[in-house]
Amino acid sequence: MFQYIRSVIFIVQMYIAMPVIGIALLPWALFSRRGAYAACKGYSRYVFWTASWMVGLKCEVRGTPPDGEALIAAKHQSFLDIMMIFTALPAAKFIMKKEILMMPIIGQYARMLDCVPVDRGKRGKAIEKMVADVEAGRAEPGQLIIYSQGTRVPPGEKMPYKVGTGVLYEQLGQRCAPVATNVGVLWPKRGLLRKPGVAVVEFLPVIEPGLSRDAFMKKLETDVESRSDALMAEAGFKGDTDA
Repeated sequence: MFQYIRSVIFIVQMYIAMPVIGIALLPWALFSRRGAYAACKGYSRYVFWTASWMVGLKCEVRGTPPDGEALIAAKHQSFLDIMMIFTALPAAKFIMKKEILMMPIIGQYARMLDCVPVDRGKRGKAIEKMVADVEAGRAEPGQLIIYSQGTRVPPGEKMPYKVGTGVLYEQLGQRCAPVATNVGVLWPKRGLLRKPGVAVVEFLPVIEPGLSRDAFMKKLETDVESRSDALMAEAGFKGDTDA
């Protein structure tokens, strides 16, 4: 019960801090993409700091995040992995559902960071638009983050990897850095409880361009799922009952 109360207090203050930090740094962010990055990374680091002492949740990034143009294909389990991956990269932008642009604070910053919105309800057109938007934005080099399963997937659940990641890999001709995680064990998709432990996102060895789409997708899924399973076991996940 005590951990649950601590978790609720942590969540409340975390969401109060979001508009405070976002509005405070908005004048800088409006005139400089550097300011937008500083605001988003500053907020994320604030969340990591408060999580560490309020609920005993530490955040750890492993592996080597790429520092040039790259496609980042990540496992997605909760809001926490978004912040951890973003903060670890020098110039990250997300492929995301277009509804996020309508959210206060988050939507405005997503625009300033040149994130790529797609309509997930129109799958084929969404992929075409995704590629077109990415190509149009290549004058701004950086790391393009895509969640290959399309949504948050709780520990113990299986969901297929969507073809959009393979399309981008082919069209962009860039290296792809897979990312595994265990954050859903400690910061679940649903519910208010935040568990003590070490949340990890791990950048795996890059997949160089040149593979066929099928070979790329198979390797991506194998690498990310096998490493995520190991990280979740490290965090104490033993099966569906722990999710």
